[in-house]
Amino acid sequence: MKVSIITVVYNGVQTIKDTIESILAQTYPEIEYIIIDGGSKDGTVELIKSYGTRIAQFVSEPDKGLYDAMNKGIQRATGEVIGLLNADDFYRHQDVISHVVETFERTKSDAVYGDMLYVDRNDVYNVRRYFRSGTYSSGAFLWGWMPGHLSFFAKKKLYDQYGLFRLDLKSAADYELMLRFIHKHKITLSYMDETTIVMREGGVSNGSLKNWLRGNMEDRKAWELNGLKPFPFTLFFKPLRKLPQLILKEKKNAFTYPLNK
Repeated sequence: MKVSIITVVYNGVQTIKDTIESILAQTYPEIEYIIIDGGSKDGTVELIKSYGTRIAQFVSEPDKGLYDAMNKGIQRATGEVIGLLNADDFYRHQDVISHVVETFERTKSDAVYGDMLYVDRNDVYNVRRYFRSGTYSSGAFLWGWMPGHLSFFAKKKLYDQYGLFRLDLKSAADYELMLRFIHKHKITLSYMDETTIVMREGGVSNGSLKNWLRGNMEDRKAWELNGLKPFPFTLFFKPLRKLPQLILKEKKNAFTYPLNK
């Protein structure tokens, strides 16, 4: 089973090396690594090129933003399974993709997801949040649930059948896609009870009240675009689900890659 991993980046020279190294260190042999760069000017392109043919596909050109770049990668992917890993983030250990493939093969699911850690941008050993997704049950989106997007691995056929990321959403395109795949089209889904992704804090959907309000409006639009109706409290429960993430502790606190200290 070939797995295509897609990284999108724009001026990410300070962090993308961790991302690349965490993918190249994976023990699973059938990985197609694709990097889509938005035309970086800070040395990112030169760093990526230094890895030569270890990067299966590399494109550097202007794009219409994060989700347009992700769509470009998905369209180029030749793997049966697609995973996304942004240029600020990295896999928790070198067996993540092996465990993902094992889960796909054992469960015959359409998609697999796990847990994530949010860490300080400048000190990745300073854990800020533990995103425990938990097992999915039908209708969970109505109660504010969603899996961590970067922990979500989906069969390529889902994108072919149900479509790519919508470019008319700025921060909720990942939420809309998973809502569409999981809640609307009822794909089969399996939970991996382990942390797969380490994410540096900061991003389009994090931070200010303004961003939160915009995200809430886009979440509502995501339901409307799919002809779905949430409960009156659904989109208030969604951000409230983040509160326990500040308290919960991961079962195993340490991760082993990519930095050695």
